[in-house]
Amino acid sequence: MKKLNILVVEDGKSQREILRDFLRGEGHTVMEAEDGETALQRVQNHPFDLLLLDYRMPGMDGMDVLKAVKTVNPEIDVVIITAHGTIETAVDAMKAGALDYIMKPLEFDELLILVDRVAERRNLIRENELLRKELREKGITTDRIIYRSFRMQELINMAGRIANSRATVLIQGESGTGKELLARLIHQLSPRSEKPIITINCNALSENLLESELFGHEKGSFTGAAARRIGRFEEADGGTLFLDEIGEITASVQIKLLRFLQEREFQRVGGNQTIHADVRIISATNRDLEARVREGFFREDLFYRLNVVVMNIPPLRERKDDIPPLIEHFLKRFSIDNGKKIDAISREARDLLLKYDYPGNVRELENIIERAVVIARENTISVADLPFQPSPPAEEDLETGLLKKSLEDIEKKLIQAAMDDTGNNQSRAAEILGISERMLRYKLKKLGLKE
Repeated sequence: MKKLNILVVEDGKSQREILRDFLRGEGHTVMEAEDGETALQRVQNHPFDLLLLDYRMPGMDGMDVLKAVKTVNPEIDVVIITAHGTIETAVDAMKAGALDYIMKPLEFDELLILVDRVAERRNLIRENELLRKELREKGITTDRIIYRSFRMQELINMAGRIANSRATVLIQGESGTGKELLARLIHQLSPRSEKPIITINCNALSENLLESELFGHEKGSFTGAAARRIGRFEEADGGTLFLDEIGEITASVQIKLLRFLQEREFQRVGGNQTIHADVRIISATNRDLEARVREGFFREDLFYRLNVVVMNIPPLRERKDDIPPLIEHFLKRFSIDNGKKIDAISREARDLLLKYDYPGNVRELENIIERAVVIARENTISVADLPFQPSPPAEEDLETGLLKKSLEDIEKKLIQAAMDDTGNNQSRAAEILGISERMLRYKLKKLGLKE
């Protein structure tokens, strides 16, 4: 794990020195600041990766320092140290750009997990920057892949790592998450980029038509086959074939696809000539293929041939950090397309867009912004331009208020829900929560939940 440059901002001398000595003992480079003004001076003169920032300090408090630091260097990760763990504090800090928070009295195991998370994140950012540089050098545009979240950064970086291989790739995700865009990125980064990537929606064609579309057919092989047809496998020779909705293919097509993956050869429909093709297969599905295998609808041997590398695109509701840049991207694009000057979104409309769950994912957000731009009467998108309206607050919320609930209670409920949804599978639960397995195990123990 990469060692970090850390600034500890804490007005209590003993607490500051304890943190300094502990982190140095872990191999990190550590500097100190006893107040906000000193911290800003340090930030202006040193390239820090992480600030451990006390929330309550005399003079400039933690929130003031956080906002000022993000103005000086928005790339610095900031973790708030607080003994006042209210929802208000955490929400305000996150809105201002804090990565996370940690409660006093500090538990060093929890601190190490947070520091490791920052190190992992910064490694990912560096890999991402290298990947973007590589794309620019190749003249490849990723204008349609808009993201900010850590989970999408991981996926994009994985695309870069696997691009040079011949391995089959299975992309899983709900409809509208951008599976085809990810497939195209893998192809563009690969040595096959000079050859075509051909896309087939397996759910859009009948069994006979799909088989003919994929493998081609000979003249007279069936009614209407007036001439020989070259299939997609031959057209994609040297390139990539993207099979969308792979879970919908029938048993006969599954057999022919399995043969190709095993032997790299096939025959046209109605033909007996064996044809060889150098084609990389990337497939995608919004179905649970393992469940399809158990139910007898999908061949187990084909499944294992397809999922050599599995990439799971999280739904938009689980990566809401991506919503603001997507909104800005679509707003700019559709304003230009429609010859309008829509340069802003009202605060109320933006808050509503951020709270919405998007069952149709990125595609739904795209449609919402296009509609808003088209019908907007002013230069600013308002709530009236959106296809949904704010829901009235629940009676419980009015009486007690969400902000009065403790962070620990909310955290406990979220973790328990993730564990229940995954059948206590810690790896999958950690993925849903957007944290490491190590962090999840720590939280389970800390909150008294069953591991």
